Amino acid sequence: MSKKLALLFSIFALIAILAACGNSDSSDEANTSSEESGNTKIDELSIGFVPSRDPEEITTATEPLKQLLTEEMAKLGYDIGNVDITVGTNYEAVGESLSAGSLDVGLIPGGTYVLYDDGAEVILTATRAGLSIDADDPKEWNENKPTEASDEQATSYRGLFIAGPSETGQALADKVNNGEALTWEDLNSASWAVSSSSSPAGYIYPALWLDENYDKTITDLDSVVQADSYSSAFARLAAGQTDVLVTYADARRDNADAWKAEFGREASIWDETNVIGVTPGIYNDTISVSKNSDIMDEDLKAALQEAFINIAKTDEGKEVISIYSHEGYQKAESSDYDNERKAQELVRELN
Repeated sequence: MSKKLALLFSIFALIAILAACGNSDSSDEANTSSEESGNTKIDELSIGFVPSRDPEEITTATEPLKQLLTEEMAKLGYDIGNVDITVGTNYEAVGESLSAGSLDVGLIPGGTYVLYDDGAEVILTATRAGLSIDADDPKEWNENKPTEASDEQATSYRGLFIAGPSETGQALADKVNNGEALTWEDLNSASWAVSSSSSPAGYIYPALWLDENYDKTITDLDSVVQADSYSSAFARLAAGQTDVLVTYADARRDNADAWKAEFGREASIWDETNVIGVTPGIYNDTISVSKNSDIMDEDLKAALQEAFINIAKTDEGKEVISIYSHEGYQKAESSDYDNERKAQELVRELN
């Protein structure tokens, strides 16, 4: 009996040793490829998206990013065990998580980045198709009408002050096209259509432009109406109910057909409207990283920059980032968003 017990103990011991070896092999398997490739191993990379669309829609659309980013980062020296993608309950939640270091990467608007730049660092700016004109001088926009789409990618877009076919609108346009500077009295003689106070192109950046050029703002104008959409703002302009509207740079392209078909004008929108002011560039969305993430350093930032740029060049990558209307990415610096800082400061003063 003792021999049998000894034999059983020997068998159990052998099984235990083999199991231990098996567990060891399993736990070391993830590290093997990293050791062989010389890559740095990261257990998890967390990415947060703002809820600018339905959260479930964003989650579904960005699921392929996990594999795309894992594969691309492996080429750049990082083996990532898991890419965790979440959608914040609101924009501020993503900014706060970046600041706290509980998120490593965030796809956030420029305004959100500026609010949380004490704990977040911008590394990339999203690009979209640019326009054939990108000038500070409104006369250049008028001399090169119509504005067309460009093959070049742009990291920002302009806000424009559009004068319409009314007598006052035409008088302002004539002055600009003759190379004369508009006075505050000129601007204040017009009736204006603006958007809500949270709209970058329809309110915030035009207010910044007025402040920088005339030490005035939208609330100082005598005649201002708030349109509920850019379409209704153009309808007012076409009807002569307002003389000037503020909008994004390619809005006339979006309303060219409606100018005649819906708003009842006989001539084209390009013949009847002119630019009388141009805002500074309004920078696009960002990819930002946490300054307080445990894993973030200069090498990882550089790899993430390269990875997202490369992913955006692939068909599958373009499909993923199209959820935010992004077409590509370019490297960014904090100073790119200085105008956003000025704009937010102005908005705080107005409120």
